[in-house]
Amino acid sequence: MKYDLYVVTDETVSGGRSHTEIARLAVAGGADVIQLRDKARTCSELAGIGWEIRAITRSAGAGFIVNDRLDVALSCGADGVHLGQGDMSCVVARQISPPGFVIGVSVGSVVEARNAERDGADYVAISPVFATGSKRDAGPGHGLTLLREIQTAVSIPVIAIGGIGLENAGDVIDAGADGIAVISAVVGATDLTGTARKMAAIVAERKAARKKCKGMAGL
Repeated sequence: MKYDLYVVTDETVSGGRSHTEIARLAVAGGADVIQLRDKARTCSELAGIGWEIRAITRSAGAGFIVNDRLDVALSCGADGVHLGQGDMSCVVARQISPPGFVIGVSVGSVVEARNAERDGADYVAISPVFATGSKRDAGPGHGLTLLREIQTAVSIPVIAIGGIGLENAGDVIDAGADGIAVISAVVGATDLTGTARKMAAIVAERKAARKKCKGMAGL
């Protein structure tokens, strides 16, 4: 799965847009992954929304991840689930999920990142990189130094989330992130599709430059 631009849905910052509408507009702007995130809705409500997002992402060739709820992810045919440190363990999730199912884990230290990789995670998300108001329980930003340390410590993709916008997305990629996950910077934008397109372009440009630099260093 490609993780360059990973958009997390959040109806509280979307200006009245639904999860489904957020997903539709984000993939139109080039989002590679949509994560359904809603802490308040019931399992059946989330599953219904999940089926709608599944259809949108499948049509666009994008990935679909459900936050926290493995039961919802499995019931609506999502590509995977994203787990926090207080959620179901990655080991258990891996045991009860089908082959090829993607499991991401939020981490805040090198130890947590290594443990997630050992337990079978497909990617880790350092959360938050910068201070953010979108995830009130996220705590202070970890900064780019920890991002670099985690990227060096694990062999699976490292996604950065928290406080990332158009003004600093390039810095995050330059620091070694394999992709950026965003909430308010894209979901809360008046022109959601256009902002997603700009964000995707920054990620692609900086990753291409990083690859070129690595190639030149190897000469």
